[in-house]
Amino acid sequence: MLGGAAEPTAPRPARPAVEVPAAVRRAALVVAVEAAALTGLALVLLVLSVTRSPDSLGRALAEVVFVGLAAAVLAGGALGLWRLAPWARGPVVALQIFLGIFGYTSAFQADRPLIGVPVLALVGVVLYLLATPEARLAYSDV
Repeated sequence: MLGGAAEPTAPRPARPAVEVPAAVRRAALVVAVEAAALTGLALVLLVLSVTRSPDSLGRALAEVVFVGLAAAVLAGGALGLWRLAPWARGPVVALQIFLGIFGYTSAFQADRPLIGVPVLALVGVVLYLLATPEARLAYSDV
């Protein structure tokens, strides 16, 4: 009725094996730790939103969604960094900037250094590892 069978598609070319530098692998591990921490924070916020009586349930759940979304993006970015995917570095660096702002605000303006200083340390480690010459050269070749 609609014509003959379509031609079979060409097989996908094999992806060349690229050696992932150690700095990028370490950055991926740190980003995965951040993603796990944000996932835990989202779960804690969800429990607190349901068991307590927040001023606005909608805002509380929106906060849970935003933190969960950030955790998902970081988890995907960690996987992308591990595989040296060209799309992974941009979102990871952007979220590191936002986490750095959060860490600075928590540590110095909200007087919560036990929260802010570890966040700032993780952000600094990730940004340093992604700025090393071997990491920059690896992403310039991809």
